[in-house]
Amino acid sequence: MINRRQFLYLTGAGAVNFLNMNGWPLAKAAMASSEKNDFFPDVELSLTATPSEVQIFAGQPTTVWQYTGQVIKGDPTNLMHLDQSYLGPIIRVRRHQKVRIHFENNLPARSIIHWHGLHVPARMDGHPMYVISTGETFTYDFEVLNRAGTYWYHPHPHGRTGHQVYGGLAGLFLVSDDEEDKLDLPSAKLDIPLVIQDRAFNPDNQLVYLPRGMHDSMNGMLGDSICVNGRPDFKLSVSTRAYRLRILNGSNSRIYKLAWSDSTPLTVIATDGGLLEKPIEKKYVVLGPAERIELWADFSKYPIGTSLELVSKYFEAAMLEGDMGPRRGMRGGIRLPNGAPFSVFKIDVAGKAKETRLLPDKLSAIERYQPQDADNSDNPRRFSFFMRHMQGLINGRTFRMQEVADDERLRLNSTELWELANDNRSMGMMMMPMPHPVHLHGKQFQVIERSGTLHSGYVDEGWKDTVLLMPGERAKIVVNFTDYPGMFLYHCHNLEHEDMGMMRNYLVS
Repeated sequence: MINRRQFLYLTGAGAVNFLNMNGWPLAKAAMASSEKNDFFPDVELSLTATPSEVQIFAGQPTTVWQYTGQVIKGDPTNLMHLDQSYLGPIIRVRRHQKVRIHFENNLPARSIIHWHGLHVPARMDGHPMYVISTGETFTYDFEVLNRAGTYWYHPHPHGRTGHQVYGGLAGLFLVSDDEEDKLDLPSAKLDIPLVIQDRAFNPDNQLVYLPRGMHDSMNGMLGDSICVNGRPDFKLSVSTRAYRLRILNGSNSRIYKLAWSDSTPLTVIATDGGLLEKPIEKKYVVLGPAERIELWADFSKYPIGTSLELVSKYFEAAMLEGDMGPRRGMRGGIRLPNGAPFSVFKIDVAGKAKETRLLPDKLSAIERYQPQDADNSDNPRRFSFFMRHMQGLINGRTFRMQEVADDERLRLNSTELWELANDNRSMGMMMMPMPHPVHLHGKQFQVIERSGTLHSGYVDEGWKDTVLLMPGERAKIVVNFTDYPGMFLYHCHNLEHEDMGMMRNYLVS
């Protein structure tokens, strides 16, 4: 059932949707209307999601769901597959290139792709109302408007996102631009993508999702094996030179408190939305699900033969009672609760390099927003995230496919101040405290104020699309809603929380 205002939106210019009896837009209609005669892509790719097998451990191969791709038009370097990995190919494009991607779903389930962090039209963003069935194709057309940075893509069907991402469906989307080119940052083999995920495997080497049922659903899925680029026990061999490490927390729910094992500070040069204004040093960086950082890692001071580790340090994380201690994992290892210390991957300094590269003092120009820059600075929108009765809620509401509340309606070309809260007291109730990484679709934002127990580990200086809220924390963000009208999502990026309804629409018109 839709009211008159929703009807006018759904049938308005540039936003036509064809509805079936359940009110779901038909993906085929969206697909057919996406290939416009006036859109001439610079890069054209195909991406197929299909069941596959990968040799992760000795013995039986692991069954996964996997993206594979092909360059139809463009440079072969627009697509790079990772060897012996279940992850999808890395897509590399430049800012202002027009991209067309044909997504074919060969899975035994409905699916759709979300371009995480990219500023694209609503119909191209991967809203679950556009899911396609087995054997169908959805074509994406969009211009890359984002700054140079590390973005990614993953499925977004409602209620099944966690399961599909956990099964292997994820890949990086890397953007370059002229501003980045001038910096002479480490490139080619010195520019290393690192997707960190935790997984649980049974004795037959098969992925196990939610082995303890609803108990894991409330916390989110936590595994006993740390995989980097789809491989457990990952090792990186480096020379005595500077590297650019692009790190994505691709886990469903795990939070990482990243640090070097020898206590050398982390040098951060970029976050979710690209390069910072200048490098910053951190003793550790706290990275929630879906967040990204880029590190300048200079190994020139280390003798050949040195071994280092990137570790995740201990921190306090509120979880369900009885889940704080380590447990025996599916393959016999120790199950790692959120906040447990462990090694993420090892680094071996194995080669001598003659060249030296200096870290730039200035990286990029960023226009900084202040609270008074927002059109609603005197009355910010407030959104509270919490779980209740096995259901994820935002301001007491759960997800409905095309429902938009009055406080979720925005004006195109407005600048807004939002307050995001992981504080159940704002709703007059006390619920089980849990971390919530909050993600906005279609937009980058700036964090201008926050409270937090892990405050010194957050990197809020640049553009963000996901912000981690530990129990009791709040954050104020400024968002500029430009270019694209339509219906977008905001949600908790703990994928199990999202699948349990901690997701809502916002409408720009």
